[in-house]
Amino acid sequence: QVQFVESGGGLVQPGGSLRLSCVASGNVYILGWWRQAPRKQRELVAVIDTYNWPNYGDSVKGRFTNSIDNAKNTVYLQMDNLKPEDTAVYSCIESPDRNSLPQYWGQGTQVTVSS
Repeated sequence: QVQFVESGGGLVQPGGSLRLSCVASGNVYILGWWRQAPRKQRELVAVIDTYNWPNYGDSVKGRFTNSIDNAKNTVYLQMDNLKPEDTAVYSCIESPDRNSLPQYWGQGTQVTVSS
């Protein structure tokens, strides 16, 4: 069983930045973030393994940076140059490997990009 404590969401203007944090408890393999915008399906944002090797969804490449602190079992998502279409609930996730769907989900934190 993996549990999460997420933080860092909020309201930001277009072009601004936010940093999300997620502290995971339990045995973890792949940590990362998925998001769900209103009336849209959930989508991959970024995942990372314990070797600090990240993967990103196409819509956030070049703008978001996923990193991990193994000693703290904490994953971070630095989001820069935010756009209104980034508005969504962002959930911390854990997967058994990089090719599998998430098996554990956090409660999510709201990110709103609006002027």
